Amino acid sequence: MLKLNWKKILTGISGVAIALGLLLSRFGLPDYISGIFYFISIFSGGYFVFLAATQGIFKQKFLNIDFLVIVAAAGAIYINQLAEAAAVIFFFSLAEMFEEYGIERSRRAIESLVKKSPRTAILKNGKKIDVEKAKVGEIIIIRPGDLVPLDGTVVKGISSVDEAAITGESIPKDKRVNDSVFAGTLNKHGYLEVKISKENKNSTFSKIIELVEKAQKSRAPAQEFIDRFAKYYTPIVVMGAFLIAILPPLFFNGSFNEWLYRALILLVIACPCALVISTPVSVASAIGGASRKGILIKGGRYLEELGKIRAVAFDKTKTLTLGQPYISEVISFNGFSEEEVLADAAGIEKFSSHPLSKSILKFAQNKGITPHLMEKYENISGKGGKANCLVCNDIKHCVGNLKLIRADEISIKEVLKKTEKFEKQGKTIVLVSEGDQIMGALVISDKIKEEALRAIKILKKLNIEPIMLTGDNAHAADFVAKTLGIKKVYASLLPEEKVEKIKELKKDFNFVAMVGDGINDAPSLVTANVGIAMGIGSSDSAIETADVVLMNGNLLNTPYVLNLGKKTLKTIKQNITVS
Repeated sequence: MLKLNWKKILTGISGVAIALGLLLSRFGLPDYISGIFYFISIFSGGYFVFLAATQGIFKQKFLNIDFLVIVAAAGAIYINQLAEAAAVIFFFSLAEMFEEYGIERSRRAIESLVKKSPRTAILKNGKKIDVEKAKVGEIIIIRPGDLVPLDGTVVKGISSVDEAAITGESIPKDKRVNDSVFAGTLNKHGYLEVKISKENKNSTFSKIIELVEKAQKSRAPAQEFIDRFAKYYTPIVVMGAFLIAILPPLFFNGSFNEWLYRALILLVIACPCALVISTPVSVASAIGGASRKGILIKGGRYLEELGKIRAVAFDKTKTLTLGQPYISEVISFNGFSEEEVLADAAGIEKFSSHPLSKSILKFAQNKGITPHLMEKYENISGKGGKANCLVCNDIKHCVGNLKLIRADEISIKEVLKKTEKFEKQGKTIVLVSEGDQIMGALVISDKIKEEALRAIKILKKLNIEPIMLTGDNAHAADFVAKTLGIKKVYASLLPEEKVEKIKELKKDFNFVAMVGDGINDAPSLVTANVGIAMGIGSSDSAIETADVVLMNGNLLNTPYVLNLGKKTLKTIKQNITVS
């Protein structure tokens, strides 16, 4: 911080001095008067440039851009072009100051986040403890006006919570029993008792700080190119100038002073001040602007990749839809009752972390149905789950799709006949079986997000192809796709099949982004050129593996961030070309 302040002061002095020097020379005053101001500009602006040049020589063992600037300025002084020497030093120093200012601003943003992070929590018994010592499962109290210290689930109370620090949304969210709250958010009104769901180091707020820190350290490919460019460019220019000054006098009877003058002119005009600053400023501005909208971009390299995207693959549930499924109907088969179907389904779903499991358990609870006791539960990724029921004489039960449920062909035809109309309406069918018999089907509905249609339309205007990849059935997928105007739909995909489909899309479109939220989306997010996780509701693995996180879960931020990438990439290319 102290270095940046001194750099600002000295760069300011350099700028004022060169302006005064140019002004005085226009009024016809003696050259030595304006020369004094030019030297003040050179020495004040060149102080930190000289330090960086010597550091490059003695510590990093190579000739950096700073060295070229110092040599060019010295050459300009030698040929009595003081104004040019001052200009080279001042503009380079200004460029360096802007870059460091961007880094410092990002560092202050991190410090601000850390300061907002609560350090203590109050247990239900009134004891105040350090958040680092709080354990998962403990109950903490959050009073009106308190910051939420840890991620958790509300077990008592009603309030509204300002989640701007996490999502970027200024409108407070209502919170009641079973709702999630996140560390770093502000409890506005009511009293809450919250059951801790994550340790402090794993909280959403801590992850945001970690992600931002990683983003700052990540460098854009264009920026890395410029650094590599400088490593070779500087010695080539210096060597070229040396040869221009030496060879003609030695072999062609040229005038040494004349060719030295030309060599020094080469050094001055070869100074790439604009090139050095072009990429860092563009990237820092774009990432900073995105963060204010609740979008975390994990580094410059991903920002550039966003600008190249030609297709976006969307998961369906909790990405294009709200992801708040509810059971709209229960269908029973083979003489089983609705109560039996729900009791066995709820018994298995107690073990599951799938989004649909909560809906099934809640529906059974509202109906007053007690879940059957189960053992030997096994989760089958992309298909469902199975377990042995202790109530039904230890018979194996399954809950899931047709890929998991094994039944005779006649039973399957009967099921499809009764459930197909629901699937065509975009609803999901979950089957429940006992042994080789299908007991029934749960009809599960979900709503399409309000902003989804507009987001898809904007993507099309940007000439980006929207695609759907989902583990849901073809009928449900087609219904949502048709509603939103998505032409390419791939349904009933297992996680590994999504990965293969992303690889195929990359062959067709070259640059593909994947938007998802669940654990099953994590492999696809990694495989895509850019992985985009949908908000704080996304699984930890999705947020960890994604390159971009839309903290407020707003789908409109998808075309926004892709367009931001395009504009940034265009600006970087223009800057480098002009430089």
